[in-house]
Amino acid sequence: MCGITGFLGSTVSTDAAAPLLKSMTVALCHRGPDEKGVYTAPGVGLGHARLSVVGLADGKQPMAAANGDLVISYNGEVFNYVELRERLQARGRRFLTTSDTEVILHLYDEMGTACLDELNGDFAFALWDARRQNLWLARDRIGVRPLYYTEIRGTLFFASEIKAFMAAPGFAAELDPVALDQIFTLWAPIAPRTAFKGVRELPPGHMMIAQGSSRTVSQWWRMEFPRDGEFKTPERPVEQLGELLEDATRIRLRADVPVGAYLSGGLDSSLITALAARVAPGRLETFSVGFRSPEHDESLWQAEVAEKLGVQNHQVRCGEDEIAAEFPTIIAHTECPVLRTAPAPLYQLASIVRANGMKVVLTGEGADEIFAGYDIFQEAAVRRFCARQPGSTRRPLLFRRLYPYLPQLQHQSVDYLARFFSTGGDGLTDPLFSHRPRMRSTAAAKLFYSPDLKYTLGDYDAAADLAAQLPGDFRRWHPLNQAQYLEARFLLPGYILSSQGDRVMMAHGVEGRFPFLDHRVIAFAAGLQPELKMRGLREKFILKEAARGLVPDTVVNRPKQPFRAPDSQAFSTPAARASTETVLSEGALAETGLFNSAMVERLKVKAINGRATSFKDNTAFMGILSAQLWHKVFVTDQPNRTETK
Repeated sequence: MCGITGFLGSTVSTDAAAPLLKSMTVALCHRGPDEKGVYTAPGVGLGHARLSVVGLADGKQPMAAANGDLVISYNGEVFNYVELRERLQARGRRFLTTSDTEVILHLYDEMGTACLDELNGDFAFALWDARRQNLWLARDRIGVRPLYYTEIRGTLFFASEIKAFMAAPGFAAELDPVALDQIFTLWAPIAPRTAFKGVRELPPGHMMIAQGSSRTVSQWWRMEFPRDGEFKTPERPVEQLGELLEDATRIRLRADVPVGAYLSGGLDSSLITALAARVAPGRLETFSVGFRSPEHDESLWQAEVAEKLGVQNHQVRCGEDEIAAEFPTIIAHTECPVLRTAPAPLYQLASIVRANGMKVVLTGEGADEIFAGYDIFQEAAVRRFCARQPGSTRRPLLFRRLYPYLPQLQHQSVDYLARFFSTGGDGLTDPLFSHRPRMRSTAAAKLFYSPDLKYTLGDYDAAADLAAQLPGDFRRWHPLNQAQYLEARFLLPGYILSSQGDRVMMAHGVEGRFPFLDHRVIAFAAGLQPELKMRGLREKFILKEAARGLVPDTVVNRPKQPFRAPDSQAFSTPAARASTETVLSEGALAETGLFNSAMVERLKVKAINGRATSFKDNTAFMGILSAQLWHKVFVTDQPNRTETK
C-alpha cells in the first residue's frame, strides 16, 4: 500500500504545483516510507508515497504509460495481476515493469473504466487521461483503501488521508456536526460525509470522473443478495467455500517481500493463518495482541493455534497505560472520533510487524460481516421471535444460548433480557430493525450535546438518513441479509477497515490483506441460504464446517469473543488522569462548543474513578473524549490556521 495525493484545477500555478504536491505527499510518508514521486502538467498534479511490495525495482510512481498519455498514482494491490498480465501479453501488450500498477494502465487503455470489473484487489487510485483531459478516481468494492477529496476555490484536491489537505492553501479543518451525530448513532459517518466539514470520501465501489469543473460520481459495484426465497445453494457448499478461501489466500500471498499474518486466537484469523501456512513456503510468522487484563486476553488461544499450525508467533502486550498514552496519536491517524479504544492495541500490533522487518500481513477481517458472526445478527433473530411469540417459554433458553459467556443468567437477568428483546417488536418491517438497539444505546451520548450543537442539528435524524440510502430492493431480502448489508456497507468500511484497519496499520507502513473480502467470496456467501450462515443461533455455520480439520476443534467450537480493549477504564490510571482532565476541561469544552460542560464533568469524574462501566457511559465518554482530541489535533494545534474555505 501507499499514499496518493493530487489536484485538478487552474488555481495552482505551474511553479507552485510540485512544491505543493511534495508537501501533501510528505504528510503521508508513514503510508509510503520507501519512495516519493510527483507528476505535474498544466492544471493537474499527482503525488505518491510508496510502500514497495510488488515490483520493487521498477514500480516507482506516479507511473506513465509508454506514450505518456496516461499517468496513475495508485494505492493498494491487484492480486490477480499475474493472470491479467498474461492475458494482456497474449493480446500483444508489451510491459516495461513487473508491477501490478502497469496492469491497470494497460487495462484502462483497452477497456476504459470498465476495467474495474477485472480487478481482484484492494485499491484506490487516480488516473490522469491526457487524451480526454480528465481525471479518474476509483475505489475498491468494499472500501479497504481510503480516498478523500475536497474543493478549494474551484480546484479539486484528493488524497489517501485528509491530513494531506493541510498543505493546501485555503484549507482549514472544521468538524462537521452532522458527521458527529452520525458517529454518535451509527459509529461512523455515512459516506461520502467525513468528520471534516467540506471533505468527502469516495464511497466504496464508486468512481469519479473529473473534467474541468465537472465532477461525476457513480457506483460501479455494490453488495447484492437474492430475493428472500430465491437462494441457489451450490451442491458442495462447504468444499467450494474452502477452495475459494484457499485461492483468495494464495493470491494474497503474492509479494516481493515476506508476508505474515495476524493471529487473534479466534476462528477467522486462525483459518486464514492455517490456509497461508499450507500454501506459503517456509515457516509463516504471525502477530498477536495480548492484554494485561484477563477479561480481554486471548493469549492461551493464540498459543494453542500457533503450536498446532507450527507458526512463529510474536506477541505485543497491551495495558491501560499504553492505550491512554497512544490515544491522541490514534485520533491523529483515524482522523475521526471513535467510540472505542480498540484501534490502540491494533496500532501497537502493527508496530511489532514493522519492528520484525515485515510490511504485509493477512488478517481475518470481513468474516463476521460476510458469514454472520456478530451478536447483532443473533439478537435480531431472537427479537423477531420474541415479537412474534411474546409468551413463549423458550425465551430463557434462547438467552442462554445467545450469551453463553455470561456465568449465570439469574431470574432478574432473564426479565431484563425479555424486556430488551421485546422492544421494537412493532417495527418488524423497519429496514433498520436489526440495528435499532445498538443505535439507541449509542445515541445516549447525545444527551451530552451542548445547546448550540442541538440547535445546529435541529431535527436531523441520522438513522433516517441511513435508511434513505438503502438500495431499492433491500426490503425484498431476507432479514439476515438486510442486517449483513448494514454491517458490510457502512460499519465495515466506515470503522473496522479504517480506524481499526488501514489507519493504524499504515501508521507504521504495514499493509493488511483480507482474504474474506475477496469479491468472489463475498458473492458466494451472499448467495447462500441464510441457514448456512446462521443455523439457529450458531453463527458462521458454514465457515466453521470449512475450518474443521484445519484449525483446532476447540477454536472452531468456542463461542465467538469479540475483539475488545479497556475503554474508559484506561483513562482512570494515574498516568492518564492529567491529560484527560486537560482535554475535558471547561475551557477546552468551551472552545469546541460541542458538549454540555457540567454534564461532561460528572461523566469525567465517573470515568477517572473507574465507575463509567455501563455501555452507555463508556460510549459517551469515548465519543466525547475523541471528539475533543480531534479538535485539539486538527484545529487547536495546527500552526498556521487559515480562513475556512
